[in-house]
Amino acid sequence: MAIDDTDQKLIQLLRSDARLPMAKLAAHAGISRATATARIERLQRDGVIAGFTIVLQSNVETAGVRAITMIEIEGKQEEAVTRRLMGMPEVRQLHATNGRWDVVAEIEAQSISALDDLLRSIRQIDGIASTDTSILLKARKTVR
Repeated sequence: MAIDDTDQKLIQLLRSDARLPMAKLAAHAGISRATATARIERLQRDGVIAGFTIVLQSNVETAGVRAITMIEIEGKQEEAVTRRLMGMPEVRQLHATNGRWDVVAEIEAQSISALDDLLRSIRQIDGIASTDTSILLKARKTVR
């Protein structure tokens, strides 16, 4: 799907504050409220906008354990592996990358034990050659 400059502007505005009222989004983007609404609905329907979320301050404790997992995929199985990972609710973000690792996943589990189970499930996906995981401790910088 092609995204034009207006779509990019709307996405940029939503990234900085996903709670902006539609009227303000439209005004900042230089379009009508109806056009802004239609464009955002289209971006959601087409999967460009996958959802909206919140960003917590780095000093707010959460109940879960977060980690970054680097994943090496065997041969031509990237599509199938990616689909499986995207279907796992514990996978918060998934990025294609270059270098030694094919995919980087941000994951979250309720406990260290649950993280261990999750990592075992990930490693058992057909097509995954190897993984390397680092638990995220204290955030030093967050983008707001």
